[in-house]
Amino acid sequence: MSDLKLKDLRYLVAVADTRHFGRAAERCFVSQPTLSTQLKKLEEYLGVQLIERQPKRVALTAAGQEIVVRARRILEASDEVVTLARAHRDPLAGALRIAMLPTIGPYLLPRVAREIRKALPRLDLRLYEYPTATMLTKLRAGEIDLGILALPVDLEGLEARELYDENFMVALPATHPLAKRPAIRVQDLEGETLLLLEDGHCLRDQALAVCSQAGMQEKQDFRATSLETLRQMVATGAGITLLPELATHGAYRQARGVVVRPFTRPEPLRKIGGVWRRTTARHAAIAAVCAQIALHAA
Repeated sequence: MSDLKLKDLRYLVAVADTRHFGRAAERCFVSQPTLSTQLKKLEEYLGVQLIERQPKRVALTAAGQEIVVRARRILEASDEVVTLARAHRDPLAGALRIAMLPTIGPYLLPRVAREIRKALPRLDLRLYEYPTATMLTKLRAGEIDLGILALPVDLEGLEARELYDENFMVALPATHPLAKRPAIRVQDLEGETLLLLEDGHCLRDQALAVCSQAGMQEKQDFRATSLETLRQMVATGAGITLLPELATHGAYRQARGVVVRPFTRPEPLRKIGGVWRRTTARHAAIAAVCAQIALHAA
């Protein structure tokens, strides 16, 4: 067992992730021959083939797939050892990897990033954007420390904290008759054409849940990849959409050709929360960042 090295497991996981020796070597900051040689030695040590090497294709054997699952756990545990030691020295210092939904990050960060830097100057925030499913996978794999997303989600192996509620707003073409109203009832949207994000965005499901009460029809030949695409489509008169409230503030308040109106009470909303691994060594830093977001997001 003394010959089983963590770096060799990292090489194997990199190949599993990239399915390419060259890209795996770049990710591990070694030459491709070095990575290939070490993986050959690992196979010899274990006495089993881990990788199928073909001219234009790299795949894991059945044994390789099973070993990669366990290698990830070993690497996560080793990283936690290092992180735990650093956290004990200074729990509010060092890198903290935070992921946000694409429908949250661009609108939340302008409100909270400066405040977090002021309150936690020794913390180095590493920021990423992922959809919900990818974020949860990376959280459980130890690739990120904290996810900011819409609740509820599957919390197997994870913990969560609610941070703030965010109302939904109606985005209408400026020439739409409903644009003259100060607030809109859900039932006022009956028969309207609804523009939505593509599959895989939780905001799509949330908007459908709200609009199902009004008998709205989704535009079937259109799926947006971002809120900004939705906003521009509304401006052309193609339909209406729902936007989270933070996406209607700041630089996005005065989008040309678009009018944003609130719903009448009770307003439909989504709950935004922080999610992290139960076993993380960064509890103090995560709690501090979550407190700043909860304080300044509203």
